[in-house]
Amino acid sequence: MTLLARDHAIVLNSASDALAVIGSGLTGCIFTESDLHKEFFDLSNGVAGEVFQKFVNYGFKAAFIVPQEHDYGARITELMRDHQRHSTIRFFDSVAAAESWLEL
Repeated sequence: MTLLARDHAIVLNSASDALAVIGSGLTGCIFTESDLHKEFFDLSNGVAGEVFQKFVNYGFKAAFIVPQEHDYGARITELMRDHQRHSTIRFFDSVAAAESWLEL
């Protein structure tokens, strides 16, 4: 079974979408940049934090594909670094790496 959000018509436009993802029947999901609203990467609005908190509370594993060379700023880079070993939320630069982590 594929774990790509787009293959399940899943898009994170707001924090409330996280509950729909959790209720989708998947145990984990891979989000690419196209699956995320542009506001997700603006950490000052709190959307990413709310989404992450819901995923953590429900133990839902979420992998986010963000290239190492991105234009989202230093705060996203710091967030990615902080989640390198997180149990439920991690950032990767390839789908293959995310799939490997989710299939553990």
